[in-house]
Amino acid sequence: MAAAKTATLTFRIEPGLKDALRTAAEQEHRSIANMVEVMIRDYCGRNGVTIPEQGAQSADGHKPATGGK
Repeated sequence: MAAAKTATLTFRIEPGLKDALRTAAEQEHRSIANMVEVMIRDYCGRNGVTIPEQGAQSADGHKPATGGK
């Protein structure tokens, strides 16, 4: 089975939020990146935000843009 492609996400947050994220990740025995993914998936699930399947196409028939400007 081929590994799923991932996208890089870089952002700045307050140091206190980063510390809280690190603590949450440690408590769950996860990496910080995986903890962010879990939190995003949880938020989306609770708020009705659909997460497209890997390789899915948008309504106009094109694959969603992946990064870049």
